[in-house]
Amino acid sequence: MGQASRQHAGNARRRPEDTGTACNTTPMRVLGIETSCDETGVAVYCTRDGLLGQALHSQVAMHERYGGVVPELASRDHIRRVLPLARQALGESGLSLAQIDAVAWTQGPGLAGALLVGSGVGASLAWALGRPGIGVHHLEGHLLSPLLADEAPQMPFVALLASGGHTQLMAVESIGRYRLLGDTLDDAAGEAFDKSAKLLGLGYPGGPALSKLGEAGRPGRFRLPRPLLHDDSLNFSFSGLKTAVRTAVGGGLADDAARADLALEVESAITEVLAAKAVRAVRASGCERLVIAGGVSANRQLRQRLAEAQRRQGFRCYFPPPALCTDNGAMIALAGALRLQAMAEAGHPAGIPSGFSVRPRWPLESLEPVTAQPG
Repeated sequence: MGQASRQHAGNARRRPEDTGTACNTTPMRVLGIETSCDETGVAVYCTRDGLLGQALHSQVAMHERYGGVVPELASRDHIRRVLPLARQALGESGLSLAQIDAVAWTQGPGLAGALLVGSGVGASLAWALGRPGIGVHHLEGHLLSPLLADEAPQMPFVALLASGGHTQLMAVESIGRYRLLGDTLDDAAGEAFDKSAKLLGLGYPGGPALSKLGEAGRPGRFRLPRPLLHDDSLNFSFSGLKTAVRTAVGGGLADDAARADLALEVESAITEVLAAKAVRAVRASGCERLVIAGGVSANRQLRQRLAEAQRRQGFRCYFPPPALCTDNGAMIALAGALRLQAMAEAGHPAGIPSGFSVRPRWPLESLEPVTAQPG
């Protein structure tokens, strides 16, 4: 059983109606497959009983020697892992493949070769089983992943998506009704973590390594810029921060204590901007619920800042379970199930796939809500 499965399959038995989403009386069991980058994830989600089983393999150890993700190696590893992980997730769920009602897979965005693996396997399984299949937007999966937590938000809510490739603020009204409030103008928050970690001589993945080093740091020794912190917009910019870190490193770091102090300041600068912009978006929207999703949502300092903000200002903040912050099959199975439900209730259920495609570049705000058939 995968580590994420052991920790969270048991506490994610949440029904969709508990989170403000629609629910058919007939439960739907969806197999979800995630292969957008460097994690292979497979999960089984039931619209009545919640997350039944999941399995996850991270490629971090394989890519670490190269200092980042090598797309060709990632694709090949997905090919090796996806079917064994599917058997593992099904075994944990207690279901056979024949008992699966639908299949969902990540269609994009992500690495083209990696997406082809999951999309090809997912569409082929759906076709062979004679079941509906659906391609899911990777970021929609992250956006909805807090619905798998013990305390899940109801819609509408404001969402901060913060990962290695994306930093966005979204207004979420319902499934598929997403409005972009703010975006990064250059580097994403996760990218800023990784690039700063590399400048400090830390390994891949850089974000967790930088946070770990920063635990030994003391504030005050360095002062890095907080780009756009006081700007009226809800946009982000982190390229200037990266330049400032390069300058600080180039000036010489006297000892390991100085490296730790700088690591702490990098983390403080990034999380201060993220928290301030997220709180500003909540105030501007008039909504009292804030969702934080994506890999950066696991950051302890960011969680602490937002916990303090919600105590002071009275809104509610929701995070996915820690094991579901990074890429995983559970969020894809959930997003696919909610999409399939909405399509069925609107009168145009998904059919058996006769092919598949991938979308390496796919803006989240381009997704359209599911609407009822005319007449």
